[in-house]
Amino acid sequence: MSNLPKIAWIGLGIMGSPMAENLLKAGYTVTGYTLEADKLQRLAAAGGTAATSIAEAVTDADVIITMVPASPHIEAIAYGPDGILAHARPGTLLIDMSSITPQTSIDLAKAAADKGIRVLDAPVSGGEAGAVEAVLSIMAGGEQPDFDAARPILEALGKTIVLCGPHGAGQTVKAANQLIVAVNIQACAEAVVFLEKSGVDLTAALDVLNGGLAGSTVLTRKKDNFKNRDFQPGFRIDLHHKDMGIVTDAARTVGAALPVGTLVASLVASLRAQGDGGLDHSALLRGVERLSGHTTES
Repeated sequence: MSNLPKIAWIGLGIMGSPMAENLLKAGYTVTGYTLEADKLQRLAAAGGTAATSIAEAVTDADVIITMVPASPHIEAIAYGPDGILAHARPGTLLIDMSSITPQTSIDLAKAAADKGIRVLDAPVSGGEAGAVEAVLSIMAGGEQPDFDAARPILEALGKTIVLCGPHGAGQTVKAANQLIVAVNIQACAEAVVFLEKSGVDLTAALDVLNGGLAGSTVLTRKKDNFKNRDFQPGFRIDLHHKDMGIVTDAARTVGAALPVGTLVASLVASLRAQGDGGLDHSALLRGVERLSGHTTES
């Protein structure tokens, strides 16, 4: 029998499935629940246990990890008679790795404390590739002892793991991350169209740019998407639209100006309104192409 904590995993999407599988590879027992039957089958095939309800997944768990799209989803799975807080044991550690509003995380921590359940907000950055390769950046908010208890689990999922402050701090840092990523993708997309319309070899140009000060993880991860116009979702425009709403709202609350971020948020919203919400966020390139009268769009 393993002495490792038993884990319940709620939410087996693009990110959640490979993350749960990495915990299985690290020797953890994982019981998962999600709404998609094929994702439950995938977990079972990897050695996990598929649950038929949240209650079944969390009742015997030592640690519960959630990875769902947005604040309403967390509220739906956490609260109510069928939710996590109604069925998790006192002393359980709940690690929410979703990207939600800081206030949602703070409210969840307070509600969970009333049930004797400890909470960390621990959103991630790195996209699908980072999830598969277990090299995610994990930004946590909560109490130091809970972070220390969670760290061995998080080390099976990510490479950079930092406690950023109290409850909600992880989500605040994640919002800043999404601001930087969106602006970076937009800048890369504009450069790609500029280079192509100028007749420059795009592969050569992106290689040399990525070796200098203009280089970034975004460019490393997304340059093939740009070159091949491959916008299969690793992180959907729909989700980045949600995240840009989080960061612009939070910035307004604290009185921080986001002049460039607000513009890019509008460009993300525009792309979504044009039907591209299900594409990878590198599809910001499509918006630049449309504005430039570029003809490579499929």
